[in-house]
Amino acid sequence: MGMRLATIGYESATLAEVIAKLRAAGVAVVIDVRAVAASRRAGFSKTMLRASLEEAGIGYEHLRGLGTPKPGREAARKGRIDEMEEIFAAHMATPEAQDALALATQIASERPAALLCYEACAAGCHRRIVAGLIRDATGCDVTDL
Repeated sequence: MGMRLATIGYESATLAEVIAKLRAAGVAVVIDVRAVAASRRAGFSKTMLRASLEEAGIGYEHLRGLGTPKPGREAARKGRIDEMEEIFAAHMATPEAQDALALATQIASERPAALLCYEACAAGCHRRIVAGLIRDATGCDVTDL
C-alpha cells in the first residue's frame, strides 16, 4: 500500500474520540498545523495533546509555520473561505511555511500521519490545502477522518 495522509479536526469531538479515530486509521504521528497550539477545548492544548497522543502510542509534531495567520483565521470564522485561502496562499510563500511544509512532507513520507486542526469540516480549513501540497509532492492518498 502507498503512502497515506489523513486530516482531522477536533471541533465537534472529544479527545478520546479523536484518538480513537487516529488509532483506527493507523496514524503513527499527528502533525499539528495550528498557528496557535492552544485551545479552549479540554485536552487540545499542545502539552496535554502531546502527552495524550504519546500515551496512545502516537507521535506529535507542532508545525506552527503551517498555521493560518490571524487574519486568515478570522476570515474562516466568518465563513469567508476564499479570503482565508488567499491569506494562507500568501503565507505559504514565506520561508517559514516552506520549511515547515518540507518537514511535514518528510514526516508524512516516513510514517502514517494526520494533519490536525480545529475545524470539523476539512473543506473550510487550511489543512485541506496543506494536505493537497503534500499529496502533490508525494502522490499520497489523503483521507479526512
